[in-house]
Amino acid sequence: MEIKAEVARQLEVIEQETEVVVPRDELTAKLERSLREHKPLRVKLGIDPSAPHLTYGHAVVLRKLRQFQDLGHTAALVVGDFTRRVGDPSGKARTRDPMTPEDIARNMATYREQAFRILDPEHTEVLYNSEWLGKLSLEDVIVLSAKYTVARMLEREDFHRRYQSGIPITIMEFLYPLAQAYDSVAIRADVELGGSDQRVNLLIARDIQEAYDQAPQAVVTMPLLLGPDGQMSMSQSRGNYIGIDEPPEEQFGKVMSIPDTLMADYTRLLTDLSWDELAALHPKEAKKRLAWTLVASFQGAPAADSARAHFERVIEDQQSPEEMPEVQVDPALLDDAGMANVVDLLMAAELAPSRSQARRLVEQGGVEVAGRRVSSPKDQVPASPGTVIRAGRRKYARIKGDSPRG
Repeated sequence: MEIKAEVARQLEVIEQETEVVVPRDELTAKLERSLREHKPLRVKLGIDPSAPHLTYGHAVVLRKLRQFQDLGHTAALVVGDFTRRVGDPSGKARTRDPMTPEDIARNMATYREQAFRILDPEHTEVLYNSEWLGKLSLEDVIVLSAKYTVARMLEREDFHRRYQSGIPITIMEFLYPLAQAYDSVAIRADVELGGSDQRVNLLIARDIQEAYDQAPQAVVTMPLLLGPDGQMSMSQSRGNYIGIDEPPEEQFGKVMSIPDTLMADYTRLLTDLSWDELAALHPKEAKKRLAWTLVASFQGAPAADSARAHFERVIEDQQSPEEMPEVQVDPALLDDAGMANVVDLLMAAELAPSRSQARRLVEQGGVEVAGRRVSSPKDQVPASPGTVIRAGRRKYARIKGDSPRG
C-alpha cells in the first residue's frame, strides 16, 4: 500500500474516540518515517500502581495502545513503581500520601497478566521506572530539574490554584512531572498515551526530551471514564472503579449500576459494540448486553454467562446465590444463645473493610442475616452454621461448619 494512504488509514484509527493528538503533523511525520524505514514506533503508556486492579479507566487507554500494536507498533508499558513513591499531583488539592515500596510491589504483582488481557504480549515491553530513576544521582536530578522552570510549573492549573490559595506545594511534587518526563527520555518514546488529566505531564515530557537532544514524542490523550457513581472520573485512589480482574459477578453488577447517561461512553470507549444498535434495545437488556460484553472481554464468555445468571438470580429475583464464600465464626464472638453482634459478624465474614463501614452499612439498611434486615449496629443476630449474610446488593457469605459450641 502507498505510504501516504497507509498513514491516512493509521491516523483515522488512532484518532477514533481520542480527545486530542498533539502535534498532529509530528505524528504524521513519525508514521511516515516508521513505514519508510520499516521501524515500529515506540508507544508509551505509564501506569500508576495505586491499587491492585487495573480498571476500566485503564482499559480505555490500553485499548488505544492495542490499536497501535495492531497497526504494527510496539507498546512500552511503564509501571511507575518509583514515581508512585512521590505521587502524581495532577488535579490534586493537596499533597498525596507517599506509598511504601511494599504496598507498591503488592499492587503491581499482577499488572502484567491483567494488561495482557488487552495487549498483545508479543509486541509489548513491560518496564518499571525504578530501573532508571532509581539509578539517578543527586547531580543527575539537579541537571534534570534545571531543564524546567518554577514559573512554567506554576502555570499548571492545579499548582496555580493551590499557590493562590496558600495550600502548600512540595518540591517533591514539582519533581513528579520531571521524573515522568524522564521516563520518555529513558525509553526514547515516539508517542505517549494518557488520560486527559495527564495532558500537561505528557507535554512537559516533550520539552524534556528536546532538552536531552531527542525528538519530542507526540501526545495522544483519551477522555476520562466516569466511575459507576457517575460523579467523578474512575480512580483507584477514590475507590470508584471497576477492576478488570475483579470477580465477574462484581464487574457485571457494577456495570448494571452505572447511570444510564454513561451507557454511550462505556460502549464507545470500552467495546466494539454499535451504540445505535444497543440503544435500540430495551434499556435493561441493553445494559445487560453491555455488562456481558465487558465481562467477556476481560474474563471470557463462560464467566460472563455465569455473571449474568448470578445477577438475574440474586439481584432481580432476590434469591441467594448458589455459591458464596463460607466463613467460620470464632466461638468467642458468640453469646450463650449462639448469637453474635452484627458488626463483629460482618468483619469476621470479610464483608466490610472496617468496623466504621460495617456500622454505616447496617444503618443504611444494607445488611440482612438469615433473610431479615438488621436495623442497628448493636443488634445480636443468628450465627449458626448455614446462616446466610448479605451486605449491600452483591456480597454474600454463609457460616460454615458444625456449630462452634457443639
